[in-house]
Amino acid sequence: MVEQGQTSLAGQRLGAPETLGISTLEPGHKPPAMPPGRLVPIRVVLLDDSEEIFDISHRASGRVLFEMVCLHLNLIEGDYFGLEFQSHHRKMVWLDLLKPIRKQITRPKHTVLRFVVKFFPPDHTLLLEELTRYLFALQVRQDLASGRLTCSDASAALLVSHIIQSEIGDFEETQCRQHLLNTNYIPDQMALMDKIMEFHHKHIGQTPAESDYRLLEVACRLEMHGIRLHPAKDREGTKLSLSVAHGGVLVFQGHNRINSFNWSKIRKLSFKRRRFLIKLRADPSQNVNQDTLEFLMTSRDCCKMFWKICVEYHAFFRLFEEPRPKPKPVLFSRGSSFRFSGRTQKQVMDYVKENEFKKLPFDRKHSRVQYNSGLSPLRSAQHQVPNQAVKQSWEGSFLVSSEDSAVIRPRGNSSSSTQRNGCSDQTYTIQEDNRSPAAKQQPVDRAEVTCALVNGHADDCRGATPSPLISPMLNDTGAIRADDEEDNRRKNCPTDNAYCIAKELLSTERTYLKDLELITVSFQGVLDEEDCVPDTLKTLLSSTYEPLHSHHTHFLQELEERLSLWEGRCNMQVKGEIHCVGDLLLKTVQELKGLSAQLQMISECVFALERACVASHRLEHVCREFELQKVCYVPLNVFLLSPLHRLLHYRQILDRLCKHYQPTQSDYSDCRAALDDVCELEAVLHPGLEEIENYQKLLELQKDLIGVEHLVVTGRQLIRLGCLSKLSGKGLQQRMFFLFNDVLLYSTRGITSTNQFTVHKQLPLRGMTIRESEDEWGVPHSFTLMVQQQSLVVAAWSESEMEKWMEDLKMAVDMAEESNGLNADLLTASKDAKSSGVSEVESEDDLCGSRTSLPRNGNSSANTFHRGNTTAHVCWHRNTSVSMLDFSIAIENKLSGNLLRKFKNSNGWQKLWVVFTNFTLFFYKTHEDEYPLASLPLLGYSVTHAGESENIHKDHVFKLHFKSHIYYFRTDSEYFFERWMTVIRSATVSASRTRYLNRTEPD
Repeated sequence: MVEQGQTSLAGQRLGAPETLGISTLEPGHKPPAMPPGRLVPIRVVLLDDSEEIFDISHRASGRVLFEMVCLHLNLIEGDYFGLEFQSHHRKMVWLDLLKPIRKQITRPKHTVLRFVVKFFPPDHTLLLEELTRYLFALQVRQDLASGRLTCSDASAALLVSHIIQSEIGDFEETQCRQHLLNTNYIPDQMALMDKIMEFHHKHIGQTPAESDYRLLEVACRLEMHGIRLHPAKDREGTKLSLSVAHGGVLVFQGHNRINSFNWSKIRKLSFKRRRFLIKLRADPSQNVNQDTLEFLMTSRDCCKMFWKICVEYHAFFRLFEEPRPKPKPVLFSRGSSFRFSGRTQKQVMDYVKENEFKKLPFDRKHSRVQYNSGLSPLRSAQHQVPNQAVKQSWEGSFLVSSEDSAVIRPRGNSSSSTQRNGCSDQTYTIQEDNRSPAAKQQPVDRAEVTCALVNGHADDCRGATPSPLISPMLNDTGAIRADDEEDNRRKNCPTDNAYCIAKELLSTERTYLKDLELITVSFQGVLDEEDCVPDTLKTLLSSTYEPLHSHHTHFLQELEERLSLWEGRCNMQVKGEIHCVGDLLLKTVQELKGLSAQLQMISECVFALERACVASHRLEHVCREFELQKVCYVPLNVFLLSPLHRLLHYRQILDRLCKHYQPTQSDYSDCRAALDDVCELEAVLHPGLEEIENYQKLLELQKDLIGVEHLVVTGRQLIRLGCLSKLSGKGLQQRMFFLFNDVLLYSTRGITSTNQFTVHKQLPLRGMTIRESEDEWGVPHSFTLMVQQQSLVVAAWSESEMEKWMEDLKMAVDMAEESNGLNADLLTASKDAKSSGVSEVESEDDLCGSRTSLPRNGNSSANTFHRGNTTAHVCWHRNTSVSMLDFSIAIENKLSGNLLRKFKNSNGWQKLWVVFTNFTLFFYKTHEDEYPLASLPLLGYSVTHAGESENIHKDHVFKLHFKSHIYYFRTDSEYFFERWMTVIRSATVSASRTRYLNRTEPD
């Protein structure tokens, strides 16, 4: 198929089998060995202009030298880079990694190679390592200084302002001016000095890592970013320039792009002498069967060099794995044998996400800021900077907050330990415990424990907004050792199902009462100290929740006494049957019927609190701060609605007791009567519960989203939220979608201090059509949305995800056709100008606007206080989705109790008090703890029985598994084993509407 220097552009797309590409950095694969021979010193200039000398065999391949440079830099994502040198024709060429160096460089002692960026990704968030982003920022710095990266004056000034923020820190006029006089970043810098200083003044508080991220964000939107021009002429002799990018081959006239050829439209690339040929695919819509474009380049060597880089760019960005070498012909060969060597972009990203690396610091040569960075796919800082870089921390790790169980170390040396705490560019990092199993048994040095995180906030970390994405595992010293002792205790406990159901009732009642105490004691105590809270709101909350709290306090006392008698731990003499709880349940349900007025006022409490927050920014601020406390482990409104949820749990427990007992048993009649009363009470409250649950989810999303207004309106219903990949000119890009009954929104993770989602576009559902388009675009699990002469192609991560989205989208379209026109414009005014089409193209003038600026000091708002571990954020990091039906199922499937936990490579089991709610496991030492030690979001996990091959010689063990993260949990009875498996499966497997309806149909 390939003529001299031609190659096929056919390759594997999304959904290909597991890759087989070889990486010299993968576990178990060592760097290429140095061949024997005399050593030759080779000079390499790095991106920070430092020079290193590497002694290498004169027979070694380019791969050996390249790996030595990456090893010297501790660079994980080295595949984005390359080595270039000046050939004897005085042209800059890339070092071929497969060929021996002596065949490429004739005088190695007198040749200087430069380590530079070779492949520029379409989106800076695809760079997962802080060191990689730093090196890319240095490349942008060089391109600006050389004039290769051309842009408007405003963009140039903004770029330089981020560079000097990284190098000299916060703005100080005299220092900034003097630095600009001494250091030249761009041609004609003096004319833009005032503009640069104006932008620099706005970057106060940015760390060097964050400045790198912002710099790349701006640079990626510039047309000339990553462009290397190759002179050419067309058939008419017009002087042009060719370039290659992630999306295809580009044609420039001067510095203006006049044409582009996407990889999907190119059938073949080839060259013949000085002629570079692009053969396009047939396009029936334009009556073009086949077309061949021809460009004349300055020489055959230049033509071949450009063809090679095209081949490499296509393979790196479009293929799933490294192309396999072609078999050598027996007689003679035709065409070039050149092929891409190395990992593709997908292989690099998968490798970084699925592996854990030792965190190593690196120095910033040009930076005067006292800041230490670490080589890590996880970063933490006051402001969330990398969208994708934090992804690995969600993929299976515990979120931890305990002085007794969290090991927290500053990244880099200890001198940085006095700097910020918080989100993703903080100097402190909480990293996975990479010690050996033997070392893990040793006590934790308390001097290492300086800060503790749970639920997106920190203990004793002032002025920061910590991220929930940084998460070590609970260590073995933080829980009670329980093996033989626990086994002996369980042998003395009753084992019948009635006792187990009663024990579940006791465990969940303990959790429920602590949730009520959070409202009646903690939250109302905060409100009592504030003058901004209306007296009517205080009265409403106290009159609603205090009677409920008093009632359940007495019920819990009676329940604990009954279970003590049942277990034989109490010698008190009691008249009547003690091996039952039906009488207690009947009594408490009848008393709850007397409190029905309070239960009916719960919805009004949620509405009233929200109205008060809208009327008073101070109250909104107070509520958001309270929601970030460690005791508030789920959104505040969930605690407010917990009495309504508790009725559902009573119904389930009573239903199981009725099924367990025979009608002739004494406890059956009490359980039956209590069940009837609960169903009667639930029937009264259920219609209002559905409405308030939807309202609560809309309020939570309103806090998660930036760029929307009037989201919470009467009649709007949430249907599904989750991740899809949007197909655009840059390829497949991860987007967060929010589906309502009138509109579809999609967004990306914002770059604000709150990790919120920035909405890019809204699509009305009226008139929308949905069709599968996998065959059309060659992207697995893809489908196309058509509305108002616009189309949007998206891809799900699996076939089941695609089916759920398409099912819910079709249902939502039907609902929109029947609605009364809810789909008013939700986007704020600042977004309207950018939302005229599906595309997300922005002009250079937009780059210096508010989208590249964080909220400044003193410009506080309620959004500054935001939960970073909401369901939307978990969906983003786990690449999954949940529907409103999943939320409804999650409400019914709450569970509390003791579990024994074991890591894959640890010895022994640890006893923990575990609460399952809101798709998440929360871990405590005991049920009396005020706040959880850690949490584990379960979306994306799978739960299975522990197999015999795993050497778990215990009964009632289940396994949680996500990628390389494995946790074992053990229950004390078959009943609780089945219960935990049931509730966890409800969180790990998203429900389709059809399956849910089938599940809820009466027998």
